Amino acid sequence: MNNFKTLDDYDFKGKRVLLRADLNVPAKNGTVTDTTRIDRLAPTIKELALKGAKIIVVSHFSRPEGKKIPEMSLKIVFNDLGKALGKNIPLTFVDDCIGEKVASEIAKMKDGEVLLLENLRFYPQEENNDPDFAKELAKNADIYVNDAFSTAHRAHASTEGVAKLLPNAAGRLMQEELEALNNALTSPQRPVAAIVGGAKISTKLDLLGNLITKVNILIIGGGMANTFLYAMGVNIGNSLCEKNMADNARKILSKAKDIGCDIVLPSDFVVAKNLDDGKNAKITNVVPNDEMILDVGPKTTKEIINKIETCKTLIWNGPVGAFENKPFDKATFEIANAVANLTKNNNLLSVAGGGDTVSALNKAGVQNNISYISAAGGAFLEWLEGKTLPGVYALQK
Repeated sequence: MNNFKTLDDYDFKGKRVLLRADLNVPAKNGTVTDTTRIDRLAPTIKELALKGAKIIVVSHFSRPEGKKIPEMSLKIVFNDLGKALGKNIPLTFVDDCIGEKVASEIAKMKDGEVLLLENLRFYPQEENNDPDFAKELAKNADIYVNDAFSTAHRAHASTEGVAKLLPNAAGRLMQEELEALNNALTSPQRPVAAIVGGAKISTKLDLLGNLITKVNILIIGGGMANTFLYAMGVNIGNSLCEKNMADNARKILSKAKDIGCDIVLPSDFVVAKNLDDGKNAKITNVVPNDEMILDVGPKTTKEIINKIETCKTLIWNGPVGAFENKPFDKATFEIANAVANLTKNNNLLSVAGGGDTVSALNKAGVQNNISYISAAGGAFLEWLEGKTLPGVYALQK
């Protein structure tokens, strides 16, 4: 049962809805290069429009640091948002997010219409969670809807401040994200496995520390696995390694053992002189001093897949190898295909997040067969670390 309200809990007919979106999309030379966030937001706007709401969309874009920078105007997303909504939903843009001009445009709105406001971060008060700025945003609305889980780890005026001032709800994307993460980590079907990859253990210490208390099997890959291997006395040659984190790695291994969390580390490797030396890559159990680990080997890949097959739930954050370069993509792609097949056959709930993970799953062509892929970056990580997200907590209160 959700401890937050959703779009099912209100009558939106004739109501002014302040919708916090995340329209901080990739762009180049004034053109949006990836519309994923726009496309994933559209269903919430369409539903609100169908229910007769007047939808006021607010978001940040890039890092203007409190200054009005024309190149960082949210007008950049106007055409793509219009396409995503379709011709039947009128969309207007206003070049401010508070003040008389905004109030005047909102007063003209009819039920089912959408107004896109200017970049919230043109005002320093947004990131400072200024209560007066939050009041200015809130005074033009009757209900607040947050559909931007990817910004929920920030206590900003539009993510946390406004939620205290208006009746609030999670949008469909926020709801979907929270339910997926709850099913994967808060009240999952067991056994639960997690794959954690990435370059550095130092950036994921809190994550690893929390996961070993939540999951039954923790699979560590990528560059951070090298630090664990080094801490255990395994020769890793020239591999990426944070040697100063060896004590932390040993503490995690010791704590995991004490609480019964099974940690899986590579036992064979794909090595080469460097990332560009793929043609000379080889599989080995012992890493030569002048070579580096760039992927896990076939024995480890099989062990990882076998472990996942025993589980009901999988959380995935980070590839197990340097998947951007062949042939160091093999293990990540084999694991991705195995996870997709298990998910497709209803044997596994799979939740994945993080930029590299999403990219790897897309590259492997399995993105449509994963239970849920999080659109969030930092918020997804902080949730996995067990931290309270201000934007989520504000809705729960």
